[in-house]
Amino acid sequence: MPDAVDIKSRIEAAIPGAQAEVEDWTGGGDHFRATVVAPSFAGLSRIEQHRLVYRVFGEEIGGPIHALSLTTHSE
Repeated sequence: MPDAVDIKSRIEAAIPGAQAEVEDWTGGGDHFRATVVAPSFAGLSRIEQHRLVYRVFGEEIGGPIHALSLTTHSE
């Protein structure tokens, strides 16, 4: 089961230039909150930005990662 450090590392490795802050929102290890800033988000809608992040985790979303609340910015 991924933890906040693993989620942060995976986001930063998958999205060029990304900086992520991730916290275990409820303390149960399956609900997370993340803020992701990445230059590659420039010109993308918020939905497109979130899709890029969710794509990192694929089917883990709704499974081991029950919830991932996102805030995204390009800078």
